[in-house]
Amino acid sequence: MKFLTYSILTVIIFFGAAYFFVNGANGSRAGVNTTDSALGTANNVSIENGVQIIEIQARGGYEPRSSVAKAGIPTIIRFNTNGAFDCSTSVRIPSLGINKILPRTGTTDVDIGSPQATTLKGSCSMGMYRFEIDFRNY
Repeated sequence: MKFLTYSILTVIIFFGAAYFFVNGANGSRAGVNTTDSALGTANNVSIENGVQIIEIQARGGYEPRSSVAKAGIPTIIRFNTNGAFDCSTSVRIPSLGINKILPRTGTTDVDIGSPQATTLKGSCSMGMYRFEIDFRNY
């Protein structure tokens, strides 16, 4: 009986810590860009030679989880991995038919064309980790 009690308590602590890590201390999602102003407010969006580049870190999820980008211009999503070991190395963007396996360490560019104003949603292959990019007309 004592073993069962300790096991249950350990599981509760584990899931509580995981919830705290994912959602942050203040209850908002960690890493979400909550500002609603100009292009690149999460500092992960840039324009180089007329091509918009959205950088997303993939390791234990996607960071940032939410980005704001400009609609209607050629766009690349650049996934950066550094010792990734989980399902975040398997990226899915269903609306574009994209399924990509990322290297454990490295950079992978995904050309998504010139998206119109929309919210593009992606996830890992298991659907456990998610990200979104809000394309807006500016």
